[in-house]
Amino acid sequence: MVGRDSVEPTKITAMREHVGREHPAKGVYIFRGQSTIVFLTICSLNRRPKLANRAMHDALVACWKEADAWLVGFYLIMPDHVHLFCSPQNEDYTIERWTTFWKRRVRHRIEADEPVFQAHSFHHRLRRDEDCAEKWNYVRMNPVRATIVTDAAAWPYQGVLNELRW
Repeated sequence: MVGRDSVEPTKITAMREHVGREHPAKGVYIFRGQSTIVFLTICSLNRRPKLANRAMHDALVACWKEADAWLVGFYLIMPDHVHLFCSPQNEDYTIERWTTFWKRRVRHRIEADEPVFQAHSFHHRLRRDEDCAEKWNYVRMNPVRATIVTDAAAWPYQGVLNELRW
């Protein structure tokens, strides 16, 4: 190709790039013999601020304990999204399958008539322990940056379910 066709994306390429920006990548690379810790963010449906309450907190924790194919480490629940760190315990269950499972369980537990969470989530495999600590320090300050509390430790909708090791 020469001229304009050699530098401009084709319609198919442009469509692929657009789709890639709309939806996060699927799956997590799991390397045997290495720790796999994933940072996961899931938003409420239409970003409704209905997550930061005792009933939702209790439902999420109970469902994460039931959905043990992945272990939840640190987590923080904001009014319209949830951040957590997780690690696979059963390679037969993708992160997408696992999140779908516990999101449905939460919906049934709180007896919601419609989905509570958006269909897609954002996840990122952390590379080093320093990445995890840096990301957690940023996440735990979310309620302070949102001016919900003045001290991150005072935010009641956070915790650690499992120690995820490198």
